[in-house]
Amino acid sequence: MKKLTITRQNGNIPKSLEGEDHISGLLFYMASTYIPEAFQDEPVQAVSTIDTAESLGITEDSDYWVVRMIHYQLEEAFRVNSGISLYVGLFETPDDDSYGFTEIKTMQNYAGGSIRQVGVWCGTRDFATYGADDVVTLQGVADALDDVNAPLSVVYAPKVSSVSGLPGDVAGSCPRVSVLISQAGSGDGLDLYEDSDSGSASVTCIGVVIGLISAAQVHQSISWVKQFPTGITLPAFSDGTLYRNVDSALIESLDSSRYLFLVTEVGQSGSYMNDSHTMDASTSDYAMIESVRTMDKAVRGVRTYLTPELGGNIYVDAESGELASYSVAHLETTANKALEDMEKAGELSGYSAEIDPSQDVLSTSTVEIVIKQVPVGVARKINVKIGFVTSLS
Repeated sequence: MKKLTITRQNGNIPKSLEGEDHISGLLFYMASTYIPEAFQDEPVQAVSTIDTAESLGITEDSDYWVVRMIHYQLEEAFRVNSGISLYVGLFETPDDDSYGFTEIKTMQNYAGGSIRQVGVWCGTRDFATYGADDVVTLQGVADALDDVNAPLSVVYAPKVSSVSGLPGDVAGSCPRVSVLISQAGSGDGLDLYEDSDSGSASVTCIGVVIGLISAAQVHQSISWVKQFPTGITLPAFSDGTLYRNVDSALIESLDSSRYLFLVTEVGQSGSYMNDSHTMDASTSDYAMIESVRTMDKAVRGVRTYLTPELGGNIYVDAESGELASYSVAHLETTANKALEDMEKAGELSGYSAEIDPSQDVLSTSTVEIVIKQVPVGVARKINVKIGFVTSLS
């Protein structure tokens, strides 16, 4: 009998997502001898699939533990969001413990300023010793990038020697930095942790978290149970301690200290993020990753639309001396365009751009625009009252 057999192959063609909110980076520090050859001359590479990573020397059967760990993190990122656009940076660990984290700038420059969130793996650098200084340094790097119109959020994944020994006073004024203190307590994550001599390095779940952030719309919290399961069955902290074995009082303290970690939810399988904290004050407008991302997107959009107006003419009403109504209307409409797009996408609840027509533009050549945004809320707590009654009327 004649027979034609066709076998379908998985070509691992990367998915294409709209916009740039999913563009991400993963930065790893390691000994120079462990860095694959492809990253020796060019430490930053665009990695669209796990096949691409393997072709660049990041393999799961590498002789070097850190390379196997990076392969695991990339697999996890692509598992969570197959459409992620990812830049990977492999850099030599500083010799003198004086991390400047300027490699983040190198990655952002390589990506043309398009990276929206970057994960920084420092699994051999103890957070209890260096964490407070590192968070401030990372915020400084992020601020410098914001100054040149290339803002991003940083998720820092350090070594955790003891989950009970983490400092509780690190958060304060670092809205662009989040600190991750979790990893998988089973499967490949556990195997890697045990291969690192159970404590010489934290594996962390930085690939999962960057995958989640890249998959979320800018206004969405990565702790949304229905929308963002992590796929990690047994959550642990980055010192290997299982989440289920940690006292609830310590869990509450870690959450109040604004760390990111994996949790379980009663009645739900798997694990989820505890929240979307940044290392800013809890009362700040930018206490959560989604608030920072939403504002960054708004600022980028407003800048895109308003920049072409620089150097343009502004007309003044000859009778009143105030700005002409049509000039005001034009600039307000232009400033609103990006925010209108965000509202349509569900990323804002409302917005307005307002210009005071009494401004003396003829003397100052400066137009001040006041933009107001109403954000989208997040249901972090739901209170339910339930009881028996004699009737429903």
